[in-house]
Amino acid sequence: MNMIELDGSQGEGGGQILRTALTLSMITGTPFRIERIRAKRSKPGLLRQHLTAVKAAAEICGAQVEGAEAGSLSLSFVPGRIRGGDYRYAIGTAGSCTLVLQTVLPALWFADAPSTVTLSGGTHNSAAPPADFLQRAWLPLMLRMGVQMELELLRHGFYPAGGGELQARVQPLKALQSLHLPERGELLQARATAIVAGVPGDVAKRELDTLNEALAGALGEVAGEIRGLSSREGPGNALLLELQYAGATELFTAFGEKGLPAQTVACRLAQEVVAFHRSNSAVGEHLADQLLLPIALAGAGSFCTSTLSSHLQTNIEVIQKFLPVEFSIAAEASAHRIALS
Repeated sequence: MNMIELDGSQGEGGGQILRTALTLSMITGTPFRIERIRAKRSKPGLLRQHLTAVKAAAEICGAQVEGAEAGSLSLSFVPGRIRGGDYRYAIGTAGSCTLVLQTVLPALWFADAPSTVTLSGGTHNSAAPPADFLQRAWLPLMLRMGVQMELELLRHGFYPAGGGELQARVQPLKALQSLHLPERGELLQARATAIVAGVPGDVAKRELDTLNEALAGALGEVAGEIRGLSSREGPGNALLLELQYAGATELFTAFGEKGLPAQTVACRLAQEVVAFHRSNSAVGEHLADQLLLPIALAGAGSFCTSTLSSHLQTNIEVIQKFLPVEFSIAAEASAHRIALS
């Protein structure tokens, strides 16, 4: 079988090119080689998070790998057969557990036996979707497509300390069902959660009060709760806003930082939420990017998204190198329709 050649500097030039290639290589049995890995990032090459994804993928399918070293700018990956089992990986930093999980979970959907994957590292940092996002926004849509999977957040891990833990339990399936999200439907509920670990509780209260005030005109009253964690899981602060629509659920996040006022954190999140709510989109920028691969594996699907990011367009290009599919993109009123038929 011919080896697919990838340029890691294409498009947005980040780690998603590598992660998507690893996933599809495992599933299709197609080997690949990638050069200039993460060339457009401030620290190019493989970081610990990316190395964990490579090593996890290699173990799960018994792959032959060259270039799996810290800082490596090139990598070759020749996959074997996907095997279910009990897998455990430690990133060792606040590197994202969620991104590593999203690399290996689609492959384990097609494994020969049930699987459990436990990952330790970062569960809540600004450079990746938090664990809550996977649980509340991504997972429900995967279940709708026929995936049998559970995600459990065992311990929070914030940047820069990490130390969090996520566990996924997966049952094999024969085929994915298509997913079509032409519209999101009416808003059923808006819910905010302020997470604090080793941070004063009044920070969370100020965030929720400010967020409620900023969203009153667009959403009305927002239900709010404070998730107070042990200081051993911090320090860390995250503000989440979940929008439950009839057709899909979206979740937006802002992170507190030392010296950044709670009111500023809340106002930044409110601006993002209002912009999405006023659009005609079914899903936001990040969820759109994460729906591409399962829809491609299903062979059919569509959705409307608010932002046509370079990240999404690059992901489409990589997917189309591994699978005989073609996505179409059409501009609609304040949204973009992505379709595969």
